Amino acid sequence: MATKGIRTPEKALTAQFVKTVKDPGKYFDGHGLFLRVQPNGQRQWVQRITIRGKRCELGLGNPSLVSLAEARETALANRKLAVSGGDPMLAKKEAEAVLTFEEAARKVHALHLPTWRNAKHGAQFLSTLETYTFPRIGALKVGEVTTSDVLAVLTPIWTAKPETAARVRQRIGTVMKWAVAQGWRQDNPAQSIAEALPKRDKSLQQHRKALTYAEVADCLKVVQASNAGLSTKLALEFLVLTATRSGEARGATWAEIDLGASPCWTIPASRMKAKRDHRIPLAPRAVAILTESTGLTDGDGLVFPGTKTGKPLSDMTLSKLVKELGFDADVHGFRTSFRTWAQERTNFPREVAEAALAHTIKDKAEAAYARSDVFDKRRKMMEGWAAYLAQEAGEIFKLRP
Repeated sequence: MATKGIRTPEKALTAQFVKTVKDPGKYFDGHGLFLRVQPNGQRQWVQRITIRGKRCELGLGNPSLVSLAEARETALANRKLAVSGGDPMLAKKEAEAVLTFEEAARKVHALHLPTWRNAKHGAQFLSTLETYTFPRIGALKVGEVTTSDVLAVLTPIWTAKPETAARVRQRIGTVMKWAVAQGWRQDNPAQSIAEALPKRDKSLQQHRKALTYAEVADCLKVVQASNAGLSTKLALEFLVLTATRSGEARGATWAEIDLGASPCWTIPASRMKAKRDHRIPLAPRAVAILTESTGLTDGDGLVFPGTKTGKPLSDMTLSKLVKELGFDADVHGFRTSFRTWAQERTNFPREVAEAALAHTIKDKAEAAYARSDVFDKRRKMMEGWAAYLAQEAGEIFKLRP
């Protein structure tokens, strides 16, 4: 048994002695480790160690929380680090500074918030983590999260909610990449777990609901005859005519519009998914919509202002209108209707239709050479789409020389 106040060999203490000793004093083990018992009964593990030539004492915790084996393991690691020229005190401070997963996620959210396209996207980033991730791994230090922890989060929703699960996985990965950059871990546990997740039945994958292109004109007629606000009706038709995403159309400003000899709408990179400017040729009917909407301006530059000054229409406003009028389709689905029309009813090349949708070319070699936005060809195509919707063209729309 260790002698009070006297240095003794390594592993001189026993777990039973540590549990029962009550007399005040210092009870030594190896590597400078000793148990300090205060007159008031308080107990603490302490390590006496020399760090870079300076003798000091490190507190290693209360014996009721830190076992003898754990204290020995920490003391040995500290001594090895000190002998190699490191600083166990600094390492301890850095370890204590590591954030929990929830703290790190909120930090990453705050850092990325100014760069996201809209507030809704930023809110969704945090809300999905709050719902599915924080309850399971939120309290863990970000450096302690393992692949099994990530699997525990994803497995319950991987097949039941595939789209949500994919987003949760991506957002966990974003937090982990930031932690790697901070030096808090070496890997991203959300990256290499695909093989461990259940296989999905791809036949059950649901795409956004879309009308056939033959149904779109009728939908627009019903919308125009509805009691919806003028801004809502014009915005929806403009969205369809330009084959744009909901946020792009609802956020359109007069500064982006050029109604000159060659009418054009240029959406800046900051509002585009691909983060690059997107020019859209405007068909005569699209120009007519813009002319009609000039009386709607609220002084803040929005082409289709919402009910609140300075705020655009909400995405829910357009979606609700379409569904309440009896059409089982998502607003984003009108892009699918346009793409199918271009494929089945015209002979425009595939790259022209893809450029109209502002899709990014995934093949890097092809993208390196395909630098044109085929604007003139797209003008003919968008005019053909507008003519088709107006029931003025029922035959295949030929590409004019």
